[in-house]
Amino acid sequence: MSDINKIDLAELSKRESERVEWKENVADIDDIVRTAVAFANDFSNLGGGYIVCGAKETKDEHGFQKLLQIGLTSSRLKEIENKLLADLRDKAFPSVVALTEEIPVSEDKRILVFIIPASGDAHSYRASGKDSSTYYIRIGRETREARNGILRELLVKKNRLETWDKRINFKATLDDIDLLSLREYLKEMSLWDSNKALEDYLSATERLSIFVPPLAEKESLSNIVKPRNFSLLLFSKDPLKFFPGAYTVVSMYKGVDRSEPTAERHQLVGNVVEQAKRAIQILNTETYTAFDKKDNNPNQLKYPLRALQEAVINSLVHRDYEIDQPTRITVFTDRIEIYSPGSLPRAIDKQKFLIGKATPFWRNQSLAYFFNKLQLAQAEGQGIPTIIRSMKEEGCPDPKFEIEEESLTCILPAHPRHTLIKTLHEIENEIIIGKVDEANKKLAEILKHDPLNFRAIDLLCELSNIQKKPELLLNFITESNIDLNQLNPSTLINIGEIISQIKDNSKVSDIGNIISRHATNASLEEKDIEKAVIALKKLQKNEDLIDYVKRIFNEKPSLSNNIILLENRARATIDIAKICIDTAKNRESSVKIKAKAWERARVYLDDAERDLMNALDNANNSVDQDYINRDLDFLNKMKKIAQKPKRF
Repeated sequence: MSDINKIDLAELSKRESERVEWKENVADIDDIVRTAVAFANDFSNLGGGYIVCGAKETKDEHGFQKLLQIGLTSSRLKEIENKLLADLRDKAFPSVVALTEEIPVSEDKRILVFIIPASGDAHSYRASGKDSSTYYIRIGRETREARNGILRELLVKKNRLETWDKRINFKATLDDIDLLSLREYLKEMSLWDSNKALEDYLSATERLSIFVPPLAEKESLSNIVKPRNFSLLLFSKDPLKFFPGAYTVVSMYKGVDRSEPTAERHQLVGNVVEQAKRAIQILNTETYTAFDKKDNNPNQLKYPLRALQEAVINSLVHRDYEIDQPTRITVFTDRIEIYSPGSLPRAIDKQKFLIGKATPFWRNQSLAYFFNKLQLAQAEGQGIPTIIRSMKEEGCPDPKFEIEEESLTCILPAHPRHTLIKTLHEIENEIIIGKVDEANKKLAEILKHDPLNFRAIDLLCELSNIQKKPELLLNFITESNIDLNQLNPSTLINIGEIISQIKDNSKVSDIGNIISRHATNASLEEKDIEKAVIALKKLQKNEDLIDYVKRIFNEKPSLSNNIILLENRARATIDIAKICIDTAKNRESSVKIKAKAWERARVYLDDAERDLMNALDNANNSVDQDYINRDLDFLNKMKKIAQKPKRF
């Protein structure tokens, strides 16, 4: 026992409640042993704690704090002291060392204080009658059992367990690493050495940097080299094979809540770098500008792109991949919510985090390093400060962060000027119920001030189509002199579908060239690819259509049996064959040109036949089959015209 009266109880009562446990009566000694183990584990970095037996905190008649000193008898004091010290020695692993101090209350009673220093170990405790040991931590005023993510965090903190991203994955093999992606990213990060074989980078000794371990490690028993978790997330062919939650869902609603059906839903798979790039690309359409010439800042972004990028990257890099839920990005008309599984690490001060001043801490340090090298993330924990600063500079409301037990959600409110989205929603309803005149007036007013609002342009496409007046759309484009290059690919495709109804107009051809160039160079979902191909066919961009479908089939082999793409490519090929036949029949053409034209016509028709037969094999209903058979009948007539003359 230490010297008497070294501890001032009044002073102790002023300390953080997390560090002091007051016990008036010690009914259950196991309870204070658990608390002592929790103080030793020091999960919240408080430096240990005190257990005061024989005293309690209360309040006086005026509501002020009051310390009630009751004390313990000599026999009870010795019973508690001996039991606690014995259990901390024999039932805690590793053993916990506690200091004790006795403070006299009266001649026959004393207060017993246990002083528990913080330890560098993770301590468990096996209580009497229990079958297994349990880890305990202190959260606020309570002693709790450390479970799941909190237990993993405790073990990592105490160096009893390697951080999740650096752990070896025993279910995977090196064959699960996509070597093409690995080489591509290494080159992008300037970490590629042409003097090394690609396989060298997957050894258990090759380190790309002193800041990250090798991409792989040897199993301790078999010595078989296995990839680490971060390597699989970054470079594997299918991360979902190992991590059920390693995908991203992007949902886009037309209203301010989930009561509306989703306008778009994207499920992003592949490695986390691909997911990040694709998610940012999708959200780029939400960074459009609202124009107000009366404002000092006439061009106003709905969201700053930098804030969106940082929020997306943070959600993927710092999430908990041991949780089987996906990262979720939900777009409403007035905000974007980015949900990341896994709560804020305990090492981060919550209040400082909310204002962007928390000390950097990485849940997945290896992922953070590689995303920084790929120039997709800020260094040294600058993501949250960048989000806050970018939103403020753009005049947007402050971002919000909802911190739950199993998740962290970043909410980015739209700039107030973009409340016009609500008006656009009303216009859409008016189109549906047939109030086209009212819809026309409202759209004209919006587009007058904000000619690049892609949602308004999409609605103008709908109106032009319903009224069978494609000239309305064409006149808007030409009179407003908007730069079509700034529109998203989906809107360009919609424009192409409508203006393709206008014949013999040079302006349509010029606009068609822009649509063809930008829409077909974008990464689109299947339904938008189909719309792009149909628009190209209507615009008579046959060569562009053929090249585009060829590229799509190379990049997305799963679409190679899509009957819409096959049939439209066949029709475009037949149209080019017609031109070849016309050239061959032209009396002004030379003999050499005629021969070449007939030859090219036959090649094109053979190509078209292959596409149509493939489409017929994949057609699932009689309507599609009828259309394809009609095309085949026409093709056979063309082949007879173009067949090579027989020599006798």
